[in-house]
Amino acid sequence: MAFTIYVRMKKAGRQKKEELKPVPFLLEKRPGTAKELLISLTRLGVREYNERKDDGQILGWLTREQIREKASEGKVSFGLRGGNDADPEKSAANTLQCFEDGIFRVFAGDEELTGLEQRIPWDKEEHLIFTFIRLTMLSGW
Repeated sequence: MAFTIYVRMKKAGRQKKEELKPVPFLLEKRPGTAKELLISLTRLGVREYNERKDDGQILGWLTREQIREKASEGKVSFGLRGGNDADPEKSAANTLQCFEDGIFRVFAGDEELTGLEQRIPWDKEEHLIFTFIRLTMLSGW
């Protein structure tokens, strides 16, 4: 049974005047712990990335054939993905390591999730919104 959660993502130090809008994510099931939440979101992101990386046009104004032609003349690298699919298991392991290393923090409503086995407080709020805060500029989003 599918389950929708709502997530806000924030970068530390970047203040916006308007409130960050929660983004819906459709998961296979309701996560019970921080670890289940992180693994579910990572697998969803990897699946979506793998599905879109080889779609038709890579850039809105260049076709694959045009990119190949430009590549034979020199180098075209911006926007080009291609290559192997992202590995969901390696990606999930990386996400968990980043969480443990403090690269980002996760809040379930107003409660910070500080450990992988910490239970998500579903009973405190009917419509729980998760907030992810990136604490370092090197984490990539």
